[in-house]
Amino acid sequence: MNLTHLPLIDLQASDETVKPALESAFNKIGFALITGHGIAAQQISEMRELLKTYFNRPLTEKLHESITPENYRGYIPLGFFSANSNSTLTDHYEGYKLHYEVAAADPIIEQCDLYGPNRWPSEPAHFKDTLLSYWQACDRVSHRLLGLVAQIMGVDEHRFLSMFNSPLTNMTLLHYPSTPAKPPEEVGYGIHPHKDTDALTLLFPDPVGGLWLRPREQDNWLEVVAGEDTLIVNIGDLLELWSGGYFVSTPHKVVNQSGQERYSFPFFTVPRHDVSVAPLITPQAGFNREPVPVGSVSREVWRTNWPDTQPGDQNFDLGTLTD
Repeated sequence: MNLTHLPLIDLQASDETVKPALESAFNKIGFALITGHGIAAQQISEMRELLKTYFNRPLTEKLHESITPENYRGYIPLGFFSANSNSTLTDHYEGYKLHYEVAAADPIIEQCDLYGPNRWPSEPAHFKDTLLSYWQACDRVSHRLLGLVAQIMGVDEHRFLSMFNSPLTNMTLLHYPSTPAKPPEEVGYGIHPHKDTDALTLLFPDPVGGLWLRPREQDNWLEVVAGEDTLIVNIGDLLELWSGGYFVSTPHKVVNQSGQERYSFPFFTVPRHDVSVAPLITPQAGFNREPVPVGSVSREVWRTNWPDTQPGDQNFDLGTLTD
């Protein structure tokens, strides 16, 4: 498949037009390019400038806003997180982690300690307002896409969407310095090959490129080509599980050897903490996965991102890459 022809879908078209195109894209490759998403070009540009301004701050200032084992929100230093693989190379990015905003007094925190207020940096001054405005725009698009997905699967749309009330949705702001033009196995990846452990991921591409994916049953990695204001949407492992393998969660990676700085701000749509994800429709032949409790697996994903940790024995089959 030539990914200059990755499915391009206009979300402003009628449901009768959008649904079969979306179904085909998510079933065959797990990725789609979305236009008509309603997120203004100016808002996307403001997010890009926000990332450049924030990550250009002195390292000493950013380190004061670092994430901690007790609060997975805030600044992630360059090369801090490992891929928890046999590789000794860390991923070559710095980031800032944000989660669904919950007041400190909200009782849901007593039910799941992954909830809470975000850490908001003091500079730039408009960071919080710009970010929350963009977050709300992504929420609207995600809600529309999930509603269409429910219709495609033939499940109750209202019940399906209700599982995303008070979600564990999160977002990572990312800065990838350019790496030498050598094999990533020698110098490290921007982000190592992986699958997303959410339901849906929404992402606007950086003009320098660098996002690669590996279609199902193919060995070749292919670069995603998309316009700056075209939304890239991909399936995560939770939606693959809900669909019994009908939708596919596709491996992808980031390699930035452009000689330029690369910026990205993926939005990860995740259900509420007490949702247990299991197939809602008849699974595909050979698809046999255990149910996944969202709160527990989200905590494990967070914990194993931390340096010098190893996966536990919960047997969560998420984000797994096979040879």
